[in-house]
Amino acid sequence: MKKLFLPILVSAGVILTACESDGSKKTPEASTEAANAVSVTWTESSEAADNENAIIIEDISSSESSAASEETESSTEEVPEEAGEVTLVFAGDMDFDDRYTNMIALRSRPNGILDCLSDSLIERMRTADICMINNEFPYSNGGSPIPNKKFTFRADPSTAEFLTLLGVDIVTLANNHAYDYGEEALLDTFDTLSANGIEYVGAGHNLSEAMTPKYFNMNGTRISFVAATQIERSLPPDTKEATENSAGVLRCQTADNLVNEIKEAKENSDFCIAFVHWGSENVNEYESSQAELAKAFADAGADIIIGAHPHVLQGIDYIGNVPVLYSLGNYWFNSKTLDTCLIELKLNNREIESLQFIPCRQHDCKTEEMTKNTTQDYERILSNMRKYSTDSVNIDEDGYISRK
Repeated sequence: MKKLFLPILVSAGVILTACESDGSKKTPEASTEAANAVSVTWTESSEAADNENAIIIEDISSSESSAASEETESSTEEVPEEAGEVTLVFAGDMDFDDRYTNMIALRSRPNGILDCLSDSLIERMRTADICMINNEFPYSNGGSPIPNKKFTFRADPSTAEFLTLLGVDIVTLANNHAYDYGEEALLDTFDTLSANGIEYVGAGHNLSEAMTPKYFNMNGTRISFVAATQIERSLPPDTKEATENSAGVLRCQTADNLVNEIKEAKENSDFCIAFVHWGSENVNEYESSQAELAKAFADAGADIIIGAHPHVLQGIDYIGNVPVLYSLGNYWFNSKTLDTCLIELKLNNREIESLQFIPCRQHDCKTEEMTKNTTQDYERILSNMRKYSTDSVNIDEDGYISRK
């Protein structure tokens, strides 16, 4: 799999030249300062630091500043007025905790995680320009479980390689399980994801980082990602909110934090994606509180809103021209038999060209894509999604979503 991220060449007095390579990941280092300057500094994971394909950093002396300026202007001029096509895919909840049945099944299968999803789904995830999932656990061998919490998840850091095998580029950690083993395990999670070249949003070493959007430049389109969690709604929550001096997640029980982040992200990008953890578990109907938050996020500038937490599929709505997919359900999470999906979004010239709901089924600890010519579940799942969704939404026989 080859995924190439296009760099902004000049940042903070150094030229960063990203060299294309097979299998390596070039990830954007997002910072408030960089976001305000509408630039991205590109970094490799620590494992790639000694690789011949690593980023080349050249110091710029004051006498060379004019040449650097000319190179910046030249680079800007090369960006086409009409941006090309970009494909993004989104999936719901995943869990790699070895104590649970789905991981016991994975460990017994010869190809591990690759035997836990159908080949067609893996192909879609790998070939997408950007693939995002809800990472519903920390990666750590340390920390202690939150006292009196009914379900606590933690995965061995080595399982982060599953994300790379599946083609995942970015995850949301804004959920009610990322902090299950406390701050130590959350900090380990940041390190583990970074070492594997996986970006994360919705959590950070402090509130500033948790509120920082992540940016990707793809085929002439600058795409931003933000995330926050409404869960848990009883106070104080088990999942700690990041503060100025401590690690945690970004919470949005009220809309303010994520609204501010969306405004920043939209100001500095062409297309803004908001991934929100909200709603009630095992309920297909979304709640008024979700709809209220969605409107605030759409008004702030989100171009699409993706939801998780209920562990089941919920309906779709449009707020103006902004699609809201309230819950993608479990993607590969446990041993239950459940309907689920993969969402495929295609952008062209920085706007939505198509949005497709791809029906899937989690069963026997495997998630499979349903096809309309081979399974009765295909039409049943689409039919249910039409029932869950508002009258403003059309879902055609191929799963393409549009506003009526």
